[in-house]
Amino acid sequence: MTNSVDRRARASQKRQRLMAAAAKVLHEQGVERTTLADIAREADVPVGNVYYYFKTKDELVQAALSEHTAYLDELTGRLDRLPDPRDRLKALVEAWVEQRDVAARYGCPTGTLAAELGKRADGTLDTEAGAVIRRLLDWAARQFREMALSGPDGPDGPNGPDNPDDLALTLVAGYQGMSLMAHALRDPDVMTREGARLRRWLDSLQ
Repeated sequence: MTNSVDRRARASQKRQRLMAAAAKVLHEQGVERTTLADIAREADVPVGNVYYYFKTKDELVQAALSEHTAYLDELTGRLDRLPDPRDRLKALVEAWVEQRDVAARYGCPTGTLAAELGKRADGTLDTEAGAVIRRLLDWAARQFREMALSGPDGPDGPNGPDNPDDLALTLVAGYQGMSLMAHALRDPDVMTREGARLRRWLDSLQ
Protein backbone atom coordinates (compact mmCIF):
# COMPACT_ATOMS: atom_id res chain seq x y z
CA MET A 1 0.00 0.00 0.00
CA THR A 2 2.79 2.42 0.92
CA ASN A 3 4.65 1.70 -2.33
CA SER A 4 1.49 2.39 -4.31
CA VAL A 5 1.03 5.74 -2.54
CA ASP A 6 4.69 6.61 -3.14
CA ARG A 7 4.38 5.80 -6.84
CA ARG A 8 1.33 7.99 -7.17
CA ALA A 9 3.09 10.82 -5.35
CA ARG A 10 6.16 10.54 -7.60
CA ALA A 11 3.96 10.44 -10.69
CA SER A 12 2.11 13.53 -9.52
CA GLN A 13 5.38 15.36 -8.87
CA LYS A 14 6.73 14.40 -12.29
CA ARG A 15 3.58 15.60 -14.01
CA GLN A 16 3.79 18.88 -12.10
CA ARG A 17 7.44 19.33 -13.15
CA LEU A 18 6.43 18.79 -16.77
CA MET A 19 3.61 21.32 -16.49
CA ALA A 20 5.93 23.93 -15.00
CA ALA A 21 8.54 23.17 -17.66
CA ALA A 22 5.92 23.50 -20.40
CA ALA A 23 4.86 26.93 -19.11
CA LYS A 24 8.47 28.14 -18.97
CA VAL A 25 9.69 26.76 -22.30
CA LEU A 26 6.58 27.72 -24.28
CA HIS A 27 6.91 31.25 -22.91
CA GLU A 28 10.56 31.49 -23.84
CA GLN A 29 10.48 29.73 -27.21
CA GLY A 30 6.89 29.89 -28.41
CA VAL A 31 4.65 27.00 -29.40
CA GLU A 32 6.02 26.34 -32.87
CA ARG A 33 9.69 26.27 -31.86
CA THR A 34 9.18 24.10 -28.79
CA THR A 35 9.53 20.33 -28.96
CA LEU A 36 8.55 17.71 -26.41
CA ALA A 37 12.27 17.03 -26.00
CA ASP A 38 12.81 20.67 -24.96
CA ILE A 39 10.22 20.30 -22.23
CA ALA A 40 11.62 16.94 -21.09
CA ARG A 41 15.07 18.50 -20.82
CA GLU A 42 13.77 21.45 -18.79
CA ALA A 43 11.86 19.09 -16.47
CA ASP A 44 14.87 16.76 -16.24
CA VAL A 45 12.87 13.67 -17.20
CA PRO A 46 13.33 11.18 -20.06
CA VAL A 47 11.49 12.29 -23.18
CA GLY A 48 9.48 9.05 -23.13
CA ASN A 49 7.92 10.20 -19.86
CA VAL A 50 6.48 13.23 -21.59
CA TYR A 51 4.48 10.99 -23.91
CA TYR A 52 3.24 9.02 -20.91
CA TYR A 53 1.65 12.11 -19.36
CA PHE A 54 0.95 14.24 -22.44
CA LYS A 55 0.25 12.64 -25.81
CA THR A 56 0.52 15.79 -27.93
CA LYS A 57 2.06 19.24 -27.83
CA ASP A 58 -1.42 20.72 -27.58
CA GLU A 59 -1.92 18.85 -24.31
CA LEU A 60 1.27 20.47 -23.04
CA VAL A 61 0.00 23.88 -24.14
CA GLN A 62 -3.15 23.19 -22.11
CA ALA A 63 -0.94 22.19 -19.18
CA ALA A 64 0.97 25.47 -19.51
CA LEU A 65 -2.29 27.41 -19.49
CA SER A 66 -3.28 25.52 -16.34
CA GLU A 67 0.00 26.65 -14.79
CA HIS A 68 -0.74 30.26 -15.74
CA THR A 69 -4.18 29.94 -14.16
CA ALA A 70 -2.72 28.43 -10.99
CA TYR A 71 -0.14 31.23 -10.74
CA LEU A 72 -2.84 33.86 -11.24
CA ASP A 73 -5.05 32.27 -8.58
CA GLU A 74 -2.14 32.08 -6.15
CA LEU A 75 -1.23 35.74 -6.78
CA THR A 76 -4.77 37.09 -6.49
CA GLY A 77 -5.34 34.90 -3.44
CA ARG A 78 -2.42 36.62 -1.72
CA LEU A 79 -3.63 40.05 -2.85
CA ASP A 80 -7.12 39.34 -1.53
CA ARG A 81 -5.65 39.27 1.97
CA LEU A 82 -5.02 43.02 1.70
CA PRO A 83 -7.95 44.91 3.28
CA ASP A 84 -8.23 47.68 0.68
CA PRO A 85 -9.18 46.95 -2.96
CA ARG A 86 -7.12 49.88 -4.27
CA ASP A 87 -4.08 48.48 -2.48
CA ARG A 88 -4.78 45.07 -4.03
CA LEU A 89 -4.75 46.58 -7.51
CA LYS A 90 -1.60 48.59 -6.83
CA ALA A 91 0.08 45.46 -5.47
CA LEU A 92 -0.93 43.66 -8.66
CA VAL A 93 0.86 46.35 -10.68
CA GLU A 94 3.90 45.94 -8.42
CA ALA A 95 3.89 42.20 -9.13
CA TRP A 96 3.86 42.93 -12.86
CA VAL A 97 6.77 45.36 -12.54
CA GLU A 98 8.77 42.82 -10.53
CA GLN A 99 8.67 40.61 -13.66
CA ARG A 100 10.09 43.40 -15.86
CA ASP A 101 13.27 41.55 -16.85
CA VAL A 102 11.32 38.48 -17.95
CA ALA A 103 8.77 40.64 -19.77
CA ALA A 104 11.51 42.55 -21.60
CA ARG A 105 13.03 39.29 -22.79
CA TYR A 106 9.94 37.22 -23.57
CA GLY A 107 6.79 39.34 -23.12
CA CYS A 108 3.76 38.49 -21.00
CA PRO A 109 3.49 34.71 -20.57
CA THR A 110 -0.25 34.48 -21.20
CA GLY A 111 -0.48 37.38 -23.63
CA THR A 112 2.24 36.09 -25.96
CA LEU A 113 0.75 32.60 -25.86
CA ALA A 114 -2.72 33.96 -26.65
CA ALA A 115 -1.34 35.97 -29.58
CA GLU A 116 0.47 32.96 -31.03
CA LEU A 117 -2.45 30.57 -30.56
CA GLY A 118 -4.82 33.11 -32.07
CA LYS A 119 -3.11 32.65 -35.44
CA ARG A 120 -3.93 28.96 -35.57
CA ALA A 121 -6.85 27.75 -37.64
CA ASP A 122 -8.45 25.39 -35.09
CA GLY A 123 -9.56 28.17 -32.74
CA THR A 124 -9.67 26.13 -29.53
CA LEU A 125 -6.53 26.73 -27.50
CA ASP A 126 -6.65 30.47 -28.18
CA THR A 127 -10.02 30.51 -26.45
CA GLU A 128 -8.48 28.80 -23.42
CA ALA A 129 -5.68 31.37 -23.35
CA GLY A 130 -8.27 34.13 -23.51
CA ALA A 131 -10.06 32.56 -20.56
CA VAL A 132 -6.97 33.09 -18.38
CA ILE A 133 -6.94 36.78 -19.27
CA ARG A 134 -10.69 36.94 -18.68
CA ARG A 135 -10.08 35.51 -15.20
CA LEU A 136 -7.71 38.40 -14.47
CA LEU A 137 -10.19 40.93 -15.86
CA ASP A 138 -12.98 39.54 -13.67
CA TRP A 139 -10.79 39.73 -10.56
CA ALA A 140 -9.78 43.32 -11.31
CA ALA A 141 -13.41 44.30 -12.00
CA ARG A 142 -14.40 42.94 -8.58
CA GLN A 143 -11.84 45.23 -6.96
CA PHE A 144 -13.13 48.27 -8.82
CA ARG A 145 -16.70 47.29 -7.98
CA GLU A 146 -15.76 47.08 -4.31
CA MET A 147 -14.24 50.56 -4.55
CA ALA A 148 -17.58 51.81 -6.01
CA LEU A 149 -15.90 54.71 -7.74
CA SER A 150 -15.96 56.82 -10.85
CA GLY A 151 -13.07 58.06 -12.93
CA PRO A 152 -11.19 61.38 -12.78
CA ASP A 153 -14.04 63.11 -14.69
CA GLY A 154 -16.41 62.33 -11.84
CA PRO A 155 -20.02 61.22 -12.15
CA ASP A 156 -20.93 64.39 -14.08
CA GLY A 157 -17.92 64.30 -16.39
CA PRO A 158 -18.18 63.88 -20.15
CA ASN A 159 -17.94 60.11 -19.93
CA GLY A 160 -20.07 59.56 -16.86
CA PRO A 161 -19.10 57.02 -14.17
CA ASP A 162 -16.55 54.43 -15.22
CA ASN A 163 -17.91 50.91 -15.36
CA PRO A 164 -15.83 48.48 -13.24
CA ASP A 165 -15.46 46.21 -16.27
CA ASP A 166 -14.12 49.12 -18.33
CA LEU A 167 -11.70 50.11 -15.58
CA ALA A 168 -10.46 46.52 -15.39
CA LEU A 169 -9.99 46.49 -19.15
CA THR A 170 -7.97 49.72 -18.97
CA LEU A 171 -5.75 48.26 -16.27
CA VAL A 172 -5.09 44.91 -17.93
CA ALA A 173 -4.67 46.53 -21.35
CA GLY A 174 -2.08 48.79 -19.76
CA TYR A 175 -0.22 45.73 -18.51
CA GLN A 176 -0.35 44.00 -21.89
CA GLY A 177 0.78 47.18 -23.61
CA MET A 178 3.75 47.80 -21.34
CA SER A 179 4.77 44.14 -21.57
CA LEU A 180 4.65 44.31 -25.36
CA MET A 181 6.64 47.55 -25.52
CA ALA A 182 9.22 46.34 -22.98
CA HIS A 183 9.67 43.20 -25.07
CA ALA A 184 9.79 45.04 -28.40
CA LEU A 185 12.35 47.53 -27.10
CA ARG A 186 14.15 45.02 -24.87
CA ASP A 187 13.87 47.64 -22.15
CA PRO A 188 12.62 46.55 -18.69
CA ASP A 189 12.48 50.22 -17.61
CA VAL A 190 9.33 50.54 -19.74
CA MET A 191 7.61 48.33 -17.17
CA THR A 192 8.91 50.49 -14.32
CA ARG A 193 7.72 53.76 -15.87
CA GLU A 194 4.36 52.45 -17.03
CA GLY A 195 3.81 50.66 -13.74
CA ALA A 196 4.27 53.98 -11.91
CA ARG A 197 1.79 55.58 -14.31
CA LEU A 198 -0.80 52.87 -13.63
CA ARG A 199 -0.39 53.33 -9.88
CA ARG A 200 -0.89 57.10 -10.25
CA TRP A 201 -4.01 56.41 -12.30
CA LEU A 202 -5.36 54.11 -9.58
CA ASP A 203 -4.71 56.80 -6.99
CA SER A 204 -6.54 59.37 -9.14
CA LEU A 205 -9.79 57.41 -9.13
CA GLN A 206 -12.21 59.08 -6.73
